[in-house]
Amino acid sequence: MWMWQAIGQGILGQRGALMPWSPVMLALGVGGYFALRQEPPVWALIALAGCAVAAFLAAWKAGPLLGPGLLAAGLVAAGVALAGARAQAVAAPVLDFRYYGPIEGRVVGMDRSASGALRLTLDRVRLHRVREVPARVRISLHGPPGAVPRPGLRVMTTGHLSPPQGPVEPGGFDFRRHAWFLGIGAVGYARVPLVVSAQPDGGQPVFALRMRLSRAVQAALPGEVGAFAAAITTGDRSGMGEATKQALRDTNLAHLLAISGLHMGLLASFVFGAVRLALAAVPVVALRVPGRKIAALAALVAAAGYLALSGGNVATERAFVMVAVALTAVLFDRRAISLRAVAVAAMIVLILRPEALLGPGFQMSFAATAALVAVFSRLRGAPQMMPRWLWPVVAVMLSSAVAGLATAPVAAAHFNRIAQWGLLANLTTVPLMGLVVMPAAVVAACLAPFGLEAPALWVLGRGLAWVLTVAHEVAGWDGALRHVVAPGALVLPLMALGGLFAMLWRGRVAMLGAGPVLAALALWSTAERPAILIAESGGLVGLTGESGRALSRARGSGFVARVWLENDGDGADQAGAALRWPEVDGGLASAPMPGGGTLWHVAGQRGRASFPGCRSSDLAVFNTPGLHPGACLAFTPETLRQSGALAVTFSEGAPQVRTVADQSGRRLWTP
Repeated sequence: MWMWQAIGQGILGQRGALMPWSPVMLALGVGGYFALRQEPPVWALIALAGCAVAAFLAAWKAGPLLGPGLLAAGLVAAGVALAGARAQAVAAPVLDFRYYGPIEGRVVGMDRSASGALRLTLDRVRLHRVREVPARVRISLHGPPGAVPRPGLRVMTTGHLSPPQGPVEPGGFDFRRHAWFLGIGAVGYARVPLVVSAQPDGGQPVFALRMRLSRAVQAALPGEVGAFAAAITTGDRSGMGEATKQALRDTNLAHLLAISGLHMGLLASFVFGAVRLALAAVPVVALRVPGRKIAALAALVAAAGYLALSGGNVATERAFVMVAVALTAVLFDRRAISLRAVAVAAMIVLILRPEALLGPGFQMSFAATAALVAVFSRLRGAPQMMPRWLWPVVAVMLSSAVAGLATAPVAAAHFNRIAQWGLLANLTTVPLMGLVVMPAAVVAACLAPFGLEAPALWVLGRGLAWVLTVAHEVAGWDGALRHVVAPGALVLPLMALGGLFAMLWRGRVAMLGAGPVLAALALWSTAERPAILIAESGGLVGLTGESGRALSRARGSGFVARVWLENDGDGADQAGAALRWPEVDGGLASAPMPGGGTLWHVAGQRGRASFPGCRSSDLAVFNTPGLHPGACLAFTPETLRQSGALAVTFSEGAPQVRTVADQSGRRLWTP
């Protein structure tokens, strides 16, 4: 009874007030929707929404025994309904075949692909003889220079398009789902120059302003420093080199590149402090106006402007919501920084964009924020226990350590790497971002209309140059990066459950949160990778061995190879992993399997010509259509098109096959 009442107080509080556990229940519903193997019908979503409303109304009147359960059930049902409604609302045509021909559309996004090529997102798309044209397509430009793309410009090229790619292995990241919520119905590339078909129609004013500001910043600060400055002020990363971005990732400084909670918080804090100080400097004004509330309102306006200027991507929207909740609390004389405020921000983000729950940005930002609030709320008396000058130094070091520890498991799980020197890199750069870079950016923005921004931009450039120097230096140290194997599906949820329990409950009971965390670490340490991985195209096969995963080809399917090796916790590149394959003869690769028999990879007509056939104990993979000789278990382009990528494990010598199709089920975003 006492435990149930304690949980009820944790969820409901007084008279059903929102408490930190509420977004957890909503997240359970959202996660449950995405875990389904079959898309729920619309009528079921409507019924769940009705059940959620009924549960909320009943929980308001119920006592401490029934109230918590009713509210929890209502939030879970609401999470499923919200996620389903969002998926239905963003529905748009998806290309269901490989297309080659003319591509025309309006430029609404510009960035860089993993290979460094300029990548455009187009809407108002036209394709030759295609009945259901995607609302948006994304193409990488690999050809000779053509027209310079600009926001709102209508362009045309000839290129290849295909449906968004599914997971490269069962249980892997599903880009099809990601593209579905972005409204992208096809991706591809072009090798011919871009041409202009129509001038901008004025329909992208904010995007055009962002690009003008980005060009102005990069003109004033040339090189990688200017590209970095453009990225943190306008969200335009297209000018940054891949080597710089890799150095930032390898030192756990990539969060400085994204316009997220750190930048939004620093900007709002600087504006809030500057306005409040200016009002307090005039005694007549300070005595007659609520300076704290005026400063909060000014900071809220500045944060909203920053949101619009940066392009309003998901990470920035999430950061703005968190800052806006804190500033609104100031306006209503409530505590600005509390776990309740974090809960409100999480609820708003999940309601607006339920799909954000699955992304590393949402998980890392709220993990860091909740951990910082929980730790510093327990250290309110610490500043009085040490010299006044020492506490700011301790606070900076402690905040970096806490945020790093809270986000490290999430980053390692999603990106399969741990920056060994990441804490040191953050300690030597993050304070500079708050004391120099963001204030200089605000001053430059204020002085730009008068043409006096040059000194502030110079200061901004010096601060960012130091960040890049640290990133490149630390990334070059021995052991700077450690690769880790991908965890199982239960690892992160268990860690989140344990961490939340430890943060939200006080006293000795909070120590129970260590149980799920230790269980998650144990599961992670025993994670096993599939013995054989087969790409959806049939163009690549990976086989585990004593020295790591061996790949059947040294070139081709580079993205698939990179993800496989990263998920293995293997730092080798594709060429190095291909040297592990025992025998390759032209288009024919063979290797002994763990369960006995031979694994064959038959590539191209040359491989088919030299393929000797196979026995019933063998496994063969073909990347060209047609009948295969032999009586073995075989996978052809026809079967792989239906199943997607494959993972094969062995149980008592018998192969056990898992497919992407079985894992993903029949959802709106699956073919």
